[in-house]
Amino acid sequence: MLKSDFYYDLPQELIAQTPVEPRDSSRLMKIDRETGEVFHDRFYNICNYLRAGDLLVMNDSRVFPARIYGTKRKAASAPKNSDRLVPVEFLLLKRISLTEWETLVRPGKRLKKGAIVDFPEGLSAEILDIVEGGNRIVKFTFEGDFFDILDRIGQMPLPPYITEKLLNNDRYNTVYCRETGSAAAPTAGLHFTKELLEKANSLGIDTAYVTLHVGLGTFRPVKEDNILDHKMHTEHYSVPPETAEKIRACKARGGRVIAVGTTSCRTLESAAQTGKATDDTSIFIYPGYEFKCIDGLITNFHLPESTLIMLVSAFLGREKTLSAYRTAIEERYRFFSFGDAMIIL
Repeated sequence: MLKSDFYYDLPQELIAQTPVEPRDSSRLMKIDRETGEVFHDRFYNICNYLRAGDLLVMNDSRVFPARIYGTKRKAASAPKNSDRLVPVEFLLLKRISLTEWETLVRPGKRLKKGAIVDFPEGLSAEILDIVEGGNRIVKFTFEGDFFDILDRIGQMPLPPYITEKLLNNDRYNTVYCRETGSAAAPTAGLHFTKELLEKANSLGIDTAYVTLHVGLGTFRPVKEDNILDHKMHTEHYSVPPETAEKIRACKARGGRVIAVGTTSCRTLESAAQTGKATDDTSIFIYPGYEFKCIDGLITNFHLPESTLIMLVSAFLGREKTLSAYRTAIEERYRFFSFGDAMIIL
């Protein structure tokens, strides 16, 4: 399969720059997995397409304000009139220990091993190492709770296609997020409100949670023409025993396991494939993949030629997926992280 097999032409104005209010007022495209037939609705009516006994599995990872700004500290040996303060940007990618992180830094050429960067609120960082791709391993020094400090000084790491400032950081998190660790949101879950989840539960629709901390690798483009040559990024996932039991019970009663988002899908399929409840995964799902766990998928509209549209194509079929995307463009749906949703059943 070629990367170009998953291309579609998207008008720039359909890239959603801001979230809608309220969350569940976004549009919803319901797609029949067998026929590809499309129905148009609003997300607050999603329970109309679910039934008692179904199980919604959601990723409870929380995005934290992972983008922070500081200044490079002057070298002790530098003359007083040299080595002016250098503005620095850190984007925290992966936690290694209590104080050490893998980090994307700018400007990279000024931040060599041993450099120290000062941030507000007494936070500082030392560059320990430079790894493949130019990322830095840094060690932070601070007093108090690290994530509390980030909440005060950091900014949400919005995708590069969102250029407008986010006025409320909570809108880049789901209402059910619990486990801090993501650098990007599991965006299919952004449409749910607490009231909508309560309504689903009152109708006999069960809910369960997994955790996959989303890295910026989710936005990494596929560069190889042959998609089989693409190397997937690695992310850590966890499936709690309670969730595993709910999945078994759902299957036993004839219900449908519905993944809320591609991250939940990748978690469930990874666990089903390996038998491990907690592990690192670099699973790459593309057409031809045989699904082992999920029976339905709730997801947003994804970038052309991305691994995410390939995953959707694996579940729905490539032609039906591209047809649905053409319909979404004709109907002026909103695309990507803050955009509208689809449910495939």
